[in-house]
Amino acid sequence: MLLFIVSYLGGVLTILSPCILPVLPFVFARADKPFIKSGLPLLLGMALTFAAVATLAAVGGGWAVQANEYGRWIAMGLLAIFGVTLLFPHLSDWLTRPLVSAGSRLSQAASRQDGNGSSVGPSFLLGIATGLLWAPCAGPILGLVLSGAALQGANVQTTVLLLAYALGAATSLALALLIGGRVFTAMKKSLGVGEWIRRGLGVLVIAGVGAIALGLDTGFLTQVSLASTSAVEQGLVDKVRPIPSDTQPTSSVIAKSDQNSGDQNSGDQNSMMMSANPAMMMKAKPAGGGETLPVEGQLPSLSGAVEWLNTPPLTAEGLRGKVVVVDFWTYSCINCLRSIPYVRAWAEKYKDQGLVVIGVHAPEFAFEKNADNVKQAVKDLKIDYPVAIDNNYAIWQGFNNEYWPAHYFIDAQGRIRGHHFGEGDYDKSEQIIQQLLKEAGKTNVAQGVVQVEAKGAEAAADMSDVISPETYIGYDRADNFIAPSGMVVDKSQVYAKAGSLDLNQWTLSGDWTVDKEKATLNAANGSITYRFHARDLHLVLGPGGGGKPVRFRVLVDGKAPGDDHGVDIDADGNGTITNQRLYQLIRQNKPVADHTFEIDFQDPGAQAFAFTFG
Repeated sequence: MLLFIVSYLGGVLTILSPCILPVLPFVFARADKPFIKSGLPLLLGMALTFAAVATLAAVGGGWAVQANEYGRWIAMGLLAIFGVTLLFPHLSDWLTRPLVSAGSRLSQAASRQDGNGSSVGPSFLLGIATGLLWAPCAGPILGLVLSGAALQGANVQTTVLLLAYALGAATSLALALLIGGRVFTAMKKSLGVGEWIRRGLGVLVIAGVGAIALGLDTGFLTQVSLASTSAVEQGLVDKVRPIPSDTQPTSSVIAKSDQNSGDQNSGDQNSMMMSANPAMMMKAKPAGGGETLPVEGQLPSLSGAVEWLNTPPLTAEGLRGKVVVVDFWTYSCINCLRSIPYVRAWAEKYKDQGLVVIGVHAPEFAFEKNADNVKQAVKDLKIDYPVAIDNNYAIWQGFNNEYWPAHYFIDAQGRIRGHHFGEGDYDKSEQIIQQLLKEAGKTNVAQGVVQVEAKGAEAAADMSDVISPETYIGYDRADNFIAPSGMVVDKSQVYAKAGSLDLNQWTLSGDWTVDKEKATLNAANGSITYRFHARDLHLVLGPGGGGKPVRFRVLVDGKAPGDDHGVDIDADGNGTITNQRLYQLIRQNKPVADHTFEIDFQDPGAQAFAFTFG
């Protein structure tokens, strides 16, 4: 019930978000009609459509997203007709003849100027069409709902929570419509400009359709900062899913939404999963003074892996008698890369004392589903313990996991006795391993904790001086993008570099195609610029079709990075994209400050996925 209320309140807050702007012209176009018979059916239609489409998008896979895309174009066509008939009433009959012949009078009924608003049906249908165009900001509350849907599959609760979110937004729109409607009516009576108001509404409707068709609703409008509700929504989420009191998080959790890309099946199962940042969550502290670790559940089946590396397939039953550490990771995740040296060290230190370490590789991006890519990463990272390739997220869902990295500790009886989400707390994690080995009857268990000297991207982050957040480049999760043209989605666009950037803003220059997961450079000499504050800057990159290498050069504040270069470039900033992975481009030696990072690609085909910092 509490989550239902929070979802509803999150929807109410949507009225304060810039992404609601494209919907307002369609709502206020009915402001001169009776609310009960006109405005209310329209809002209900919007809410029901959003809940239905969002449910399908969350649990139905890529086909639902494509169906919604077709629905958007159909809806834009209907609403454009509606706007034209507001501008030119004499065209209404002619324009609606195809709809009449098909049994639909939606646009004709919606555009009549009879003033009585007596037709509930057309308003409801118009609401359904508008609902297909509505793209509310995916704040923490909506992310919480969609996360449950993606990980647990279709259920009634998901639809109810999405409907609650939509009804919350409809409530705030209804209040605006009621207040705006009174002002609207007064203007008509006192000024006698009803005809011009009607035509003005027609212009607004057509402009709104044009903005959505050009992608401005997700480009320019999302950059307009009317009011930020993220902090308020996050506060409500924390009330529903509080972090346990025995944890000391050092940074926030960043939602990772739909991981699809060119492969329609990629990432559908792990939509809206989380990247756990350093020391995010530890449960089951090491026992001491005779205390025992709690039992959190049984080790689930490991049969869902599509392939095993470094071992024949392992089973939960076959691991009885062994202490097991399960590490969920993905090879382009910087948080995972920084924890792997410790996992490697545990596997080596305790392998002869009854410990089995299993790395479960659950992909975030589509290219991480390629088994050859994973095998190369395992080789590069010098991982010799068993790795399960969990492309279908079967093991992930068996653990009901939501984070990268995530460590689960299983005793010799096959019981989960503790877990840790994110980086950090390595000493406590190792003490749990030692405790479980002792419980299993092992004698002379190695004491102390491993000392790790990680290098390159695996080195620990300087989280005390990281101000820049993980930033995705694909439009599905892009934030803080700045360009004169806005972001144009799913088609080639020549971008002009933004004149200046504030901290954590970024821009493109050159001919790029931005899809849900990445941006692809279509012609040589394109660039990405980011204003950042952190010691380390990483960028997940890949070559284009055919895997042809892409040369690039990095500049910091317009100069070569010199001694501040990362392991994947030289002091002059030169580097080459050879495969799809995370590239460390900047590691500063001097005091950290705000800097402008620019990467210029000399060859076409570069694919850019996400920035991470440390």
